[in-house]
Amino acid sequence: MRKTTRYKVEGASSLWQIYKTVSFWKVAKCFIVIEISRVTPFLAMKNWLYRHLLHMKVGERTAFALKVVPDTMFPERISVGDDTIIGYNTTILAHEYLIDEYRLGDVKIGSRVMVGANSTILPGVTIGDDAVVSAMTLVNRDVPAGAMVGGNPMQIIYTKEQREKKLSEKS
Repeated sequence: MRKTTRYKVEGASSLWQIYKTVSFWKVAKCFIVIEISRVTPFLAMKNWLYRHLLHMKVGERTAFALKVVPDTMFPERISVGDDTIIGYNTTILAHEYLIDEYRLGDVKIGSRVMVGANSTILPGVTIGDDAVVSAMTLVNRDVPAGAMVGGNPMQIIYTKEQREKKLSEKS
């Protein structure tokens, strides 16, 4: 189960009421910073923008590939450890707006994690250290440290122990 907080809304859908939950100016600023970051090839610059303008927690030597989209409304709820790679066109969400409610949840991505291209990480998810998320995965629940996961819905392909055994057999 993902760790999110639910907020009920009445009347129009929660997305229609977006600016009651987050400032228009914050969303505008985040959108501009993210769009610049999506296309710049300079990793250090991206990390600086994410840390200082979006208040994300980004570890040392973390690499966000081209076209990555961190949450445009609550980027400060995202933390990424050291030496992690976030693959091309990955989306990291810390919010979800539904008909009768919206949900917010912290996203915690560990150190030395590899997230494959075109993946989507939902709010309230923790990805443990040394995990591998294959391309095009919907990360809809926590990923154990060292595991390899993939698919939609996400499935565990190898546990940490199975991965270590497989890697040692290749050596």
